[in-house]
Amino acid sequence: MIGSLWNGVSGLSAFEKALNVESNNSTNVNTIGHKADDIKFENMMYENGYGKGTSISSVSKIMTQGNLKQTNNNYDVAIEGKGYFIISDRKTNDTYYTRAGNFYMAEDGLLQTQNGMKVLGLTPQSNNIVTSDSTKTKFDDSYTENIVAQTIGNPNFLQTINARATNYTTSAVDKGVSGDGLKTKSAQIIDIDALITDYKNKLDLYSTTSTAVSSPSASQVTNIDLSTSMNQLINENDSIKVTIDNAEIRQAFDTDIATTMKKLSDKISNIKGLSSSVNTTTGLLTINSLIPAKEVKIKDAQINENFLNITNTQNAILGSGIGLVNSSRDALKTALEFSNAKLLDITSTMSLVGQESLSVNEIQMKLSNLNLSENSSGKVEISDGIIFLKDNGNKFIVGKLQTANFTNEQGLMPQGDNMYENTLESGRAFYAGTLNKIVGNSLEMSTSSTANSLTNLLVYQKAFEANSKSITTSDEMLQTAIQLRK
Repeated sequence: MIGSLWNGVSGLSAFEKALNVESNNSTNVNTIGHKADDIKFENMMYENGYGKGTSISSVSKIMTQGNLKQTNNNYDVAIEGKGYFIISDRKTNDTYYTRAGNFYMAEDGLLQTQNGMKVLGLTPQSNNIVTSDSTKTKFDDSYTENIVAQTIGNPNFLQTINARATNYTTSAVDKGVSGDGLKTKSAQIIDIDALITDYKNKLDLYSTTSTAVSSPSASQVTNIDLSTSMNQLINENDSIKVTIDNAEIRQAFDTDIATTMKKLSDKISNIKGLSSSVNTTTGLLTINSLIPAKEVKIKDAQINENFLNITNTQNAILGSGIGLVNSSRDALKTALEFSNAKLLDITSTMSLVGQESLSVNEIQMKLSNLNLSENSSGKVEISDGIIFLKDNGNKFIVGKLQTANFTNEQGLMPQGDNMYENTLESGRAFYAGTLNKIVGNSLEMSTSSTANSLTNLLVYQKAFEANSKSITTSDEMLQTAIQLRK
């Protein structure tokens, strides 16, 4: 009877703990990323064939995948698969891990958890700035023209290239000297539009060949030797003509030989994507393609019926890798500055080499703090864990969420607030990027089940009552035995 009393007491102790565990599960059925606790019982040692009661053998987390719920909140992310987000205490810099992805931007711009922990990940190592104005290194309201916003990705790096310009349609004016690159306002605008298109096309090409070795593009340069027949330009019956991309350009004799050659050069300069100059002493007409790597067909140059010699002193060369992009951008920058406009081009690059080492940083979410734009914040977009900020048509990469996993997840130590700390039992954190998918605009729900919790609570309640009854029954029997002894 004494043994049955102690058996009952062990049952009360065990099922009290079980009720605590299951009540904790039931109260966390809506907790983001919560992992339900699972309690296991074991019988105690036997003596002469009789058991000595029960005890708790373990309380462990059920590390299964929770259901994903779409939230349409741009800051919300969920892990589908194995792994944990890496977070850090602001004061101590101690590292913790969580499955709860309901993040937000703190007042200082850092990405953080609901309980104020910094969210860690990869961040861009460099911002390459190309500008027409050294005092302007971030976008502001003066850059009204959106040029490009391109994202480049490969196994080695992630990159965003953003460019804007001031209003070249209002700043352009007729410019240049007759015979030496003279451009009308309208011709300048057409040139810039063509160069913008070329820059976009080169970026599209680069996006598929971004790992290629860099080499610059080259623009075609063509010379036409007028000297052999320019003395035949005598009166209005004489003329110079040349066919450029199947369009015939003709200039009749005007005033004198030099004036005639200059006017032909001016007509060529005002063709889209070309610039021309002529040396009236030597009779050498030089045609430059403003668009790198663009081949221009120039043929049938004549003075009256006499054909002239045409030679390419530089053939068009496409280039490769980032080199072809830089060549196109520089050509655009030159054309904009010729039209009294300005270009600002910002390339943000984040290396992925060695990301398996889990060397991570805090993630800044304010464009103004990152010196990318005067606007303090942009619209957040998280795709496959890559964090972008959108602003006035531009799209900047600011970070990439990293995830870690452990050899023994059960060995993680729960810290509350949906956080875990690694232990000797869990092992060290290792890179989990290949074990999961990070889903944006979603949250992982709790693995606690209301139905399971209610069922277990009823079972544990009845077990607690049964053990209470065994104690009272044993007590009554003991009292009867004592009375018999009297």
